[in-house]
Amino acid sequence: MNDPNAHGDSQFPLSFDDSGDEAGHPGESRRVAKSDTAFRTISEVATDLGVPQHVLRFWESKFTQVRPLKRGGGRRYYRPEDVALLRRIRALLYDDGMTIRGVQKLLREPGGRPAEAVAPEAVGSPAASGRSSGQHLRQLLAELTALRDDLRDALREP
Repeated sequence: MNDPNAHGDSQFPLSFDDSGDEAGHPGESRRVAKSDTAFRTISEVATDLGVPQHVLRFWESKFTQVRPLKRGGGRRYYRPEDVALLRRIRALLYDDGMTIRGVQKLLREPGGRPAEAVAPEAVGSPAASGRSSGQHLRQLLAELTALRDDLRDALREP
């Protein structure tokens, strides 16, 4: 009879469009920017990182360092530190091509530094061995090219 969600019947509008007028259409609502210290929902983090929500839940099971707060009904709220760690995990997995096991090992290394603060020396980078990254990449390319040629030759032999 008196539906508080009905358009125009509530003292509070359902949403606002860009002009601030009552729109009544949930899809047209505008979001207020959250501060950097605000907690984020799984939906917000998934959108921010460009990964599906199930991937974040999977990462929680694989990386014990990611511990979102869980409220009633199992709703997850990610702290800014969790979001930073997830961003680093995503970069290591997707951009750097590391495996989950490799990222787990990296995050477990002694020193307990946050993922954002991991120095290049801690991951066995060229800087740790005294070589520039260009030299390191050229050496890797030469090794891979030699391996490819050896495999090609091996496949040609009867």
